[in-house]
Amino acid sequence: MNLQDTDPRILWRPDDQEADDQGADVRASGFARLDDAPFPDFTPGHIWLVGAGPGAAGLLTLMGYHALTRADVIVYDALVGPDILRWAPPGTPLEYAGKRGGKRSATQADITLRLLDLARAGRRVLRLKGGDPFVFGRGGEECEALAKAGVPFRIVPGISAGVGGLAYAGIPTTHRVTNHSVTFLTGHDASGGLPASVDWPGLARSSPVIVMYMAVRNLAEIAAKLLDAGRDPTDPVAVVARATLESQTVIETRLGAAGSLAEAGDLPTPAIVVIGPVVNLRDRLHWFKDGLEAGPLG
Repeated sequence: MNLQDTDPRILWRPDDQEADDQGADVRASGFARLDDAPFPDFTPGHIWLVGAGPGAAGLLTLMGYHALTRADVIVYDALVGPDILRWAPPGTPLEYAGKRGGKRSATQADITLRLLDLARAGRRVLRLKGGDPFVFGRGGEECEALAKAGVPFRIVPGISAGVGGLAYAGIPTTHRVTNHSVTFLTGHDASGGLPASVDWPGLARSSPVIVMYMAVRNLAEIAAKLLDAGRDPTDPVAVVARATLESQTVIETRLGAAGSLAEAGDLPTPAIVVIGPVVNLRDRLHWFKDGLEAGPLG
């Protein structure tokens, strides 16, 4: 049975020659088709928090691209790739507001005040954040401050590295055979230490797959806590660094050995760490590898 014969939502059929002829002309115009698309207006004095995705420029959403080409000023994070910023119109001010562990950087309060000042000056402010603004990206904190100050804002979600980055490593976040749940967590708190609020024994017992952001620094301690709680030391682990980029690196190990690798300084960053049986699927699903024509767009 042809699904096109049963689903009224499919609007184009291969036997519609007129539509096919028109489609050939439209396809030739490429991204120019978006010039007159009815995107929301990026109004002066508004702030858009946009997720830039896990790294590769091609994974930026259409709404994110629209904001990038309309902004008066772009305030961007450390994990936003330069290939994305090149799409900003020439002359658009680019302000770096990156925060990297162990390195001198602007405080969150300074960043928020800068966003408020720019918006109050009537600028179209693009706050460009790696991954998704609401997944360990402090987007919620910034939006709370904007709401309190009465500054209008819009959220443009992005592809989170904990999902998209793992996909580029050939690791599905869920699989019907291996897991019906997954836990996402950050590997450090505001001080850089291990999050005190995490129930590590409960996590070790209940979550077949654990995906951790910013966890390399504390991975030895995290692994020890999970092992002490009864987690199997042979549980597969993958560290996916610089996900979706040409320089992507994937290191596979076991939970019992992950701490030693971390302490030896052998793990690259920035990275996503995943623990659980989905890592074993990489043997069959590893598509982004040698021989694939990789490029800055992903």
